[in-house]
Amino acid sequence: MRAKPLLSLFIIAFFSTIMAQGSTHLYRGRSSYSSDILYTWDGRYLYRGNSTYSSDALYTWDGKHLYNGRSTYSSDILYTWDGKHLYRGNSTYSSDILYTWDGRYIYRGRSTYSSDILCTYDGRYLYRGNSTYSSDILYTTDAILPVPLLIAITM
Repeated sequence: MRAKPLLSLFIIAFFSTIMAQGSTHLYRGRSSYSSDILYTWDGRYLYRGNSTYSSDALYTWDGKHLYNGRSTYSSDILYTWDGKHLYRGNSTYSSDILYTWDGRYIYRGRSTYSSDILCTYDGRYLYRGNSTYSSDILYTTDAILPVPLLIAITM
């Protein structure tokens, strides 16, 4: 009797590991066709198109900083992320806040006013402005992407 729950847990863990090792894609508009892949994310690097070649790496993400290309040098930091704000370069000064994230909306600067909403992200679709209409879908993702990457490629 005990073998079935253990086997089920093993199967779930096995497939979760396999799925976690796959790449995440960002598609043009509401598409999920391979011909519409704009970017590929492997958990550390964002690549151009459906590539994972090092020469196609646009950004490196370490969970706090977004770097230019495959670099992790402090001189190549484009943005700094604190979980809510995206700052210019290697700064965390409030004067360097470029965008604010509240878990659903990306706002211009430090604002959280509805008039300053630039995009809406629901974990699958990135919409233009304060919208969830299919006609306003900018990108489709097949897994959740870090918000700083979405901002970097959109803004």
